[in-house]
Amino acid sequence: MRSLFLGMALFFIGQVLIWFQTNGQFISKWIKDHPLLVSLCTGTLISYIFIKATALVAGYYGGALWSARLIGFAMGIISFTFLTWLLTGESLTAKTSTCVALSFIILSIQIFWK
Repeated sequence: MRSLFLGMALFFIGQVLIWFQTNGQFISKWIKDHPLLVSLCTGTLISYIFIKATALVAGYYGGALWSARLIGFAMGIISFTFLTWLLTGESLTAKTSTCVALSFIILSIQIFWK
């Protein structure tokens, strides 16, 4: 169970870093003016985090990649929702709220359905 939660934490951290890498241009002039530098400085670290997260989660599920992919996806939606609301002030529409709820359902299915 430890590897599952560590993998989930790494997926969350990776998704947070991806958010800043791709959406930082909307909150920082420096990031907007230096996209190549941002990608070069963060890309390898983010890739490594996702590789380790996938290994941990897939290992917990006996090598099943679908579980790792769906958990990574759900962690991305959850982190994106929070960061976009917090840093850009975008509110949740009914459609977006439904998608976020579905992400929590996907995450719950992957964690609790054996």
